[in-house]
Amino acid sequence: MEHLVARLRAAGCVFAEDEARILFEAATADGATDDARLESLVAARVGGLPLEHLVGWAELDGRRWGVAPGVFVPRQRSELLVRDATARALSDATDAPVLLVDLCCGCGALGGAVAARLLAAGHDVDVHAADVDPVATACAHGNLVALATEALPGRLSAQTYTGDLAAPLPDGVRGRVDVLVANAPYVPTEAIGMMPPEAREHEPHAALDGGDDGLAILRRVIDLAPALLRPGGHLLVETGEAQVSAAVGHLEAAGLIPTVLTDDDLGATALVGTLPPTWAGPIRTPAR
Repeated sequence: MEHLVARLRAAGCVFAEDEARILFEAATADGATDDARLESLVAARVGGLPLEHLVGWAELDGRRWGVAPGVFVPRQRSELLVRDATARALSDATDAPVLLVDLCCGCGALGGAVAARLLAAGHDVDVHAADVDPVATACAHGNLVALATEALPGRLSAQTYTGDLAAPLPDGVRGRVDVLVANAPYVPTEAIGMMPPEAREHEPHAALDGGDDGLAILRRVIDLAPALLRPGGHLLVETGEAQVSAAVGHLEAAGLIPTVLTDDDLGATALVGTLPPTWAGPIRTPAR
């Protein structure tokens, strides 16, 4: 194991000990380690392939979520959004199922993690997850189906869709969503080249590129939110520190009440946009 750690550390893996343990686990079955498989996994990781794509899963909020090669890997910093989205849903919860929408869902880990917490608290959840990438939505479908089979107090109903943002969602969810989460891309185009090679070379460009200022997709999500949320419902998105002011301004322009969330330990910044309980209609026609 020490030799594996040394190889991974020399390749620039910051969490070499953790990665060595995960790779060792992936090459071990029924107590026996396949040395050839272990060597293949380590060589691929040293060569720059994402750990999560190699082992087929990523961890978020204490759970493993299936991830296929070429799919965006959920980041640990998203736990900030998971915690706050869950708290808001629990605070507002009634006897009806919580209606949760996950846009730019990737492998479905973000919406799935919120749903898992709500299910564990005894609430039924109705999840609608959408992404433009069919490989991602296939992952999300598998993850949500697996979650639905767990023995949890609440009941999960889940649907996945492939398409641009909210365009593929059924009309029946519009104006009824309790919580809308979206891990939309927010990296400025010119900054993608400075990202770690695992991301810029192996994750879909569309899941990273937020346009010139990083807010191109986020602005569209914000514009969509008033037509999707019920009065008093919440939109939660991640963003960079430098983008907070502009994003808050766009939330306000869309008629949403903004809240800024930060977690220094996770290195995370997230924004909440709450539709006023007295909402009477959109200020402008949202983009689909």
